[in-house]
Amino acid sequence: MDATYGVRALTSAELKEQAALLGFDLCGIAPAADHAELRFLEEWLARGYAGEMHYLHRSAERRRDVRAVLPSAQCVIALATIYNSDRPYSTDNVDPTRAAIARYAWGTDYHTVIQERLDRLLAWLHERVGGGFEGRAYVDTGPVQERVYAQHAGIGWVGKNTCLINADIGSWIFLSEIICNLPLQPDPPALDQCGACTLCLDSCPTGALVEPRVLDSTKCLSYLTIELKGAIPVEQRDAVGEHAYGCDICQDVCPWNLTRSTAVSSEPTWSPRAGFDGPPALLELWLKKDDELKALLKGSAMRRAGVRRLRRNLAVAIGNSGHAEAAEALATSAEPTVCDPLVSEHVEWAMEKLRG
Repeated sequence: MDATYGVRALTSAELKEQAALLGFDLCGIAPAADHAELRFLEEWLARGYAGEMHYLHRSAERRRDVRAVLPSAQCVIALATIYNSDRPYSTDNVDPTRAAIARYAWGTDYHTVIQERLDRLLAWLHERVGGGFEGRAYVDTGPVQERVYAQHAGIGWVGKNTCLINADIGSWIFLSEIICNLPLQPDPPALDQCGACTLCLDSCPTGALVEPRVLDSTKCLSYLTIELKGAIPVEQRDAVGEHAYGCDICQDVCPWNLTRSTAVSSEPTWSPRAGFDGPPALLELWLKKDDELKALLKGSAMRRAGVRRLRRNLAVAIGNSGHAEAAEALATSAEPTVCDPLVSEHVEWAMEKLRG
């Protein structure tokens, strides 16, 4: 159905065609409405599941409705980009001396790549629709509950692992959106297809998925290795295993990512950069100088944790590896970040564990 704004008409089909030309794999339209799923955020925050992510509390009121971000909003253009690479899953790695790094962080920082595409789509909309158009574009950075809008745009459903799952391509997708004042025809919402499956809940090493679609971030390995700025709680270090940055287990075991239809991106942008492929040996990463690690993280989403927290994570993972010879490498490194009190505490823990 045609949607008109001002003097120029724009159809959803034209919009989706342009989105595909710019590199987006999926595009759907959701109404800018008070969807019931948006209201759970308040309860989730009250349970303390956000941990140190205080920005979620500060922006909670705006996250309840996109019209708090853009009062004139009539729809949300939900977009998805496949980032899956042709590499084994982390659950296939049986070598505890090799680092597990979340798949999304292997390549170029998605914030930069997708924001550039969003900016081009936003510019096209301004030119195509004309004066009076208003829009805001975000990729994992704005006060938007993007999975809710993506579900109502028909992109996929929110799975029991809290990830958005598409029946055709799985869940290895980056979400982004444009909130705008165009009265575009909404797509039908996606239907839940998880059924009775609980593989993601059963496989989480820390029990972070406390119930279907409810994540206690303070137990999640992604939170512990990325968002947490201080020490990883001692009682949770064993469960970190070989995870040096993030965790993919709940997606690795998902049947929708194990089918023949699971999509793999052909874009080199998302392929593992040198140093992250293999997967890399934990000790190999640890032995790099601080400047080498900084260079490795440059242009990567892993910059969020930085060298200091990466060292912290590596120390814990090496301690869990059972690689007794690594204790000497931990003890003799004199890099500035290794001498940091936060890192040195985890180094001492790892050395004690390796030495029994």
